Amino acid sequence: MMNLKHFVLPGVAALLLMSSGAQAGLQQSQQVKMSDTLTTAPENWFHLDPAKTGVAGISTELAYKELLKGKEPKEEVIVAVIDSGVDVEHEDLDDKVWVNEDEVAGNGVDDDKNGYVDDVHGWNFIGGADGQNVVNDTYELTRLYRSLSEKYKGKSAAEVSNKEEYALYQEVKQEFEDRVNQLREQSAGFLGFYARYKQAQKQMEGALGEDFTEEELKDFEPQKDALKEAKAVLQFASMNGLTEERIEEGNEYFTNMLEYSFNPDFDPRHIVGDDYSNLNERYYGNNDVEGPDASHGTHVAGIIAAERNNGIGIDGIAAPVKIMAIRAVPNGDERDKDVANAIYYAVDNGADIINMSFGKAYSPHKEVVDAAVKYAEEKGVLLVHAAGNDGKNIDEERNFPTKRFLNSKDKADNWLEVGASSWGTGTKFVADFSNYGRETVDVFAPGVDIYSTLPDNEYESMSGTSMAAPVTSGVAALIMAYYPELSAEEVKKIIMKSATNYRRDKVNLPGAEPDSAGSVVRFKKLSDSGKVVNVYEALERAEKKSR
Repeated sequence: MMNLKHFVLPGVAALLLMSSGAQAGLQQSQQVKMSDTLTTAPENWFHLDPAKTGVAGISTELAYKELLKGKEPKEEVIVAVIDSGVDVEHEDLDDKVWVNEDEVAGNGVDDDKNGYVDDVHGWNFIGGADGQNVVNDTYELTRLYRSLSEKYKGKSAAEVSNKEEYALYQEVKQEFEDRVNQLREQSAGFLGFYARYKQAQKQMEGALGEDFTEEELKDFEPQKDALKEAKAVLQFASMNGLTEERIEEGNEYFTNMLEYSFNPDFDPRHIVGDDYSNLNERYYGNNDVEGPDASHGTHVAGIIAAERNNGIGIDGIAAPVKIMAIRAVPNGDERDKDVANAIYYAVDNGADIINMSFGKAYSPHKEVVDAAVKYAEEKGVLLVHAAGNDGKNIDEERNFPTKRFLNSKDKADNWLEVGASSWGTGTKFVADFSNYGRETVDVFAPGVDIYSTLPDNEYESMSGTSMAAPVTSGVAALIMAYYPELSAEEVKKIIMKSATNYRRDKVNLPGAEPDSAGSVVRFKKLSDSGKVVNVYEALERAEKKSR
């Protein structure tokens, strides 16, 4: 099952609508003529060089051809992927997976005494010791609504002592009820269509056979009113790009939302078997790093590390890299305790970079995550985080985890926040779903139509800041492999300073209505750097820095 929360699914967006009724300056001030004639994404476009192709890729192939040819990496870099799980047996990843050499696989013993039994390729913090796994979980908003309702439901402000928490309850209650009401309205429209579509499909199969084509449907002239209506329903779906696959995605989306994400009575934590109230608890879970829903994590891992030049699938960004798989992200919101423990595990077991392609609007135990982030900072580990897919300004709106520490002006220096860019120009240059923020987002990276690995030796193009983060992690890994003397903070600065400069370009403002006032802005307003990562330029700068 696909992790619907973290991928951007255009089919679902279309269903939601239905149910509710250039030029760019480089580092040295050079000008690059970008192609404004593209209508579809070029194959593996994120690897392309903008100066040579007019496509705003990151120059991966050029870097290998001109800068790294004949040059041996000094170290193999470990990238921890905290995600929904990774298919470690994938044909394009099986040789790029981290192996805990101090652990004997399958003997049921914690050989390296790190607290995790048989953690050969990583660890799963949302699984139980009996081998069961959490697939779906609620949103943090739902969990907060439930816990705060137990304390404050039916009470007035005059009856409570903790005014701040009571105010949070009022805010959470209003948001939760608004979201649920909107979801029910949307789902009613869609589910009504879904039922008609399935019935129409069944009727048309009876008339034309199970494998009827669109051409046969078009030529069919039904005499009965029921078949006329069935034909109209199927043609409506076809004209609106609503394939059977997308319609089923929509059904899955609404089902998950109503049964799991926004259901206060749903709590799968008993599967894990930990004491959830004990935020300091570290040693729980199991060693199943793939789990039952590894689409998202496998796609992320492939962008970073899919084996290069093996004649199959795709080429990842960083050749000298191993993926440490850490499962902590369900189909729903990840939990602060699990995120913190995933970071601790990655750091303690040798990760150089931690990729975090997840996020949520509330973080009730942010202090626990902050402590883990500070620990990673102390140990020199780079954290790369996806900015999120809500098309909002996260300078002003909540988005967790974040490099800003709780109740402090301090920020983590080892943290890169990444927005998503696209392969187009002008009003198609920025992913329309990407979060942004002049102070919070550090840099952008390709995150639209990114072709990568999926479980069971499959491949597919996906979109999301979830894809932009591993692009950046791959760039960081390549720098660290050839220049291991550079610190995490230095690698972060190199990536930001060497990125291709599009600051003055006029681009679309994510989340804004097209052609509305303020819908076009300078790219510099969307991030701290106003740039898109470029591995060629980053390696050149790293070479100079290392001298």
